[in-house]
Amino acid sequence: MSVDALLIPIRDHLDGLGFELVDLRRTGTIQRPILQVRVDRPDSRPGQGVTADDCARISRSLERFLESRAMVGPRYVLEVSSPGLERPLRWPEHWRRFIGRRARVRAQPLGGRRAVEIVAVPDDDHVTVRPEGGDAITLALEAISEATLLVDWATVGRRRGPDSLE
Repeated sequence: MSVDALLIPIRDHLDGLGFELVDLRRTGTIQRPILQVRVDRPDSRPGQGVTADDCARISRSLERFLESRAMVGPRYVLEVSSPGLERPLRWPEHWRRFIGRRARVRAQPLGGRRAVEIVAVPDDDHVTVRPEGGDAITLALEAISEATLLVDWATVGRRRGPDSLE
């Protein structure tokens, strides 16, 4: 089954468990596909995300769910993990959640990979970003081949407050 066909059922299943789907990828071979699922807690702050125990529980539940509906073949690998600090930005709700934050974006209109500030999300198909030292530009989400949040590693662990990682 394709990733597109798995997306909604997996997202709905994770919602029922109290988690959000951050990223879904299928890699591996035809004989032994690898299904990579990245999850987070809705509205979690840095340092308050998914634990290893959460990943194990989600993995067991998701495995039962997929197999009971014959959504995967008999031989597959399921990998469940947190998105990490430099989490991917895949869907409009991700972009909305992180307005004002910096991201690394790969898109042809930007001339490749660039660090940008997320300025606005005018609709479900577009995001407005400001490249470092440049003017704001609105991109079609479909034109973005890859995007991840950027973390200022120099300040990680030094800040105190709601976004602190300590």
